[in-house]
Amino acid sequence: MLDIIIISIGLVLIIEGLLYFTLANKLDLVISALSSMNPQKIKKISFILVFIGLCLIYFIIRPYI
Repeated sequence: MLDIIIISIGLVLIIEGLLYFTLANKLDLVISALSSMNPQKIKKISFILVFIGLCLIYFIIRPYI
């Protein structure tokens, strides 16, 4: 179980690193776009992404439990 958590953290770090690597030149545009958005909309999108991520992890790990 611990190895799955470590692999998951590693995948998150890879995805975050790739995001900043690909958007390095336009990071200020992304930050300004996020700062102009409604915080409630950002919360809704974040919640949906977290829910999808949890569902993916659950359905992948479920056969092994």
